This record gives sequence, C-alpha cells and structure tokens, in this order.
Amino acid sequence: MDMHPPLPALIDPFARPITYLRVSVTDRCDFRCVYCMAEHMQFLPKADLLTLEELDRLCTAFIGLGVRKLRITGGEPLVRRGIMGFFRQVARHLGTGLDELTLTTNGSQLARHAAELAEIGVRRVNVSLDTLDPDKFAAITRWGRLPQVLEGIRAATAAGLRVKINAVALKGVNDSELFDLVRWCGDEGHDLTFIEVMPMGEMGEENRLDQYWPLSDLRAQLAERFTLIDLAERTGGPARYVRLAETGQKIGFITPLTHNFCESCNRVRVTCTGELFMCLGQEDNADLRAPLRASPDDAALEQTIRAAIARKPKGHDFDYSRQRIDGQMTRHMSHTGG
Repeated sequence: MDMHPPLPALIDPFARPITYLRVSVTDRCDFRCVYCMAEHMQFLPKADLLTLEELDRLCTAFIGLGVRKLRITGGEPLVRRGIMGFFRQVARHLGTGLDELTLTTNGSQLARHAAELAEIGVRRVNVSLDTLDPDKFAAITRWGRLPQVLEGIRAATAAGLRVKINAVALKGVNDSELFDLVRWCGDEGHDLTFIEVMPMGEMGEENRLDQYWPLSDLRAQLAERFTLIDLAERTGGPARYVRLAETGQKIGFITPLTHNFCESCNRVRVTCTGELFMCLGQEDNADLRAPLRASPDDAALEQTIRAAIARKPKGHDFDYSRQRIDGQMTRHMSHTGG
C-alpha cells in the first residue's frame, strides 16, 4: 500500500504558490503590432510548436499541480486552427481544480468565437486596444482594422463576456487619447488597464525610449480631472488599480519599469514551443517539450516543472535608466506570449 502523501502544490523558493499559468498556443498573429513583432516575422516551423493535444496534456499537468487560473495567449490565440476544440478540452477542468479559463486577444476573431467561448465557460477576455483612431490603429498594428476589433468587442459583450481593455501607453502615439479611451471604456462598461511599453524584441526603427510614456505621468493627468481612489486589490499580478470616483470605473496600471511588482508574483509562462519561463524578464527557462514527447506518462513532465519552479527568481531586471536599456530581452512578445 502506497503511504506516500501527495506532493505539495507548486511553491517557489520565495514561498509564493504558483497558481496562474499563461500559455502561448501560437507565435502567429494576423496583426504586426510595432512593439510586439517585426513587420516580416520569421515564424517558427510548425513541428517546433506543441500540438493542441500536447498543450492540453501540459495544462492538465499544471492544473494537477495547483494552477487555478489559465490564460491562453499568442501571438493571436484565435488564429490557431482547431483552437476552439482545445478550449473545449481544457474547460473540462473548470470547477474541478481550475477556477478560471480566459484569454488575451487582439479581438479580430471575437465576432466569430465569442458566443462559443462563453458557452464553454470563459467569463472574461482581455482585448489589446491602444487607440480608437482608425488611422493610428492601422499604423500601430500594421495589418489590423479597427472596425473588425470593435465588432468583436461588441460580440463579446453581447455573449455575456466581461471585456478588459489593455492599452500600451505610447508617447506621441496615444497620449492625446487618454481621456477618450477612459470615456469610451466607461460608456461601454469595460475595465481599462494601461501598460508601460517594455524593452523586448527588435528595438530597431521603433525606439522604445522615444515611445516610453511613464504611467506616473499618465496617472497624474488622470488625477487632474478625476478623483483617484487606490484599491487594495491584488491579483498576484502586475496591475495596481484605482477607481475613478466620478465614474466608478476601475483603471489598472502595469508598470514593469517604474514599479517592481515581483513580490507577489504567482505566475509562470509557457511558450508555444514548450519553454517554461519562470519570469517574463529573465532568460532562464525549462524545456517541457522534450519530456512531453519522450513519454506518454507525465512523471518526467511534472518533475521538470517542479525543478523549474525551484529556480523561479525573486524578480526581473528591466531598467530604462541612464538612457540605455538594461535587462533588455531579445525575445519577441509574440513568442513568449503577451
């Protein structure tokens, strides 16, 4: 008779339980956002990507190890062929270990899939949207069309999905739209989170230092027009929230550069090729594709996951100080998962 007690859930070296997994299901996207991808991206060979069956096995293993929230990312997750079948498979864990299944999307495919996502058990989606100006939208996304995204957001709302808008703060691009974005989200009932641009991928012609709009400035502008009430809300994630007293809206700020949010980090990321990154801002990773493909048994996979979590660092080291970029990453966000 086996008297061994079950192993504890995933706990990192700093006593943080790992309960949130972000999984990129593809590096491909139907947009080419300037801060995320090169215009002519070299995508990964299909054979390098985890199959949808492998992704399901991987997610199931993490849920067995205590992950309660699963976010599907990309690239654009909804452009992967067969992705709704994958969502249906993973949704079997909802209520039996998994508390939340959600996704981050550019919204381009939401009009097609929103109703099915809601039926499967998805309750919220994050939509990346930096501007409400169609010309600026086309310039930022290179290939995107704003009306298609707005139609997708309407479809999500109609299906009963809560929509959170994620807007990357870009000086000289959308800084003039701050109050337009806030007003539109308030009118539509969407929460809004602003994200400082991050030093990842090819800097090239898009100089991040020129585009860097510190959220402290953005917040100060908001405070000139609204009463900002700090919320104690913590999701283990990077966002810090305020409520606008005048409208009741919740606004989030993700400041990887001016505010280090690592002390409560409860998350890890898996790329579409099966690399487990314990920290978005560090290169250290573990290969999960090899144990997935080596055996139909998950023992080696779980062992690899546990060994990686034991190396999770205390924090990252992004820094824009002194006008050079310390800790700059060479990976594109589309590879790691946005």
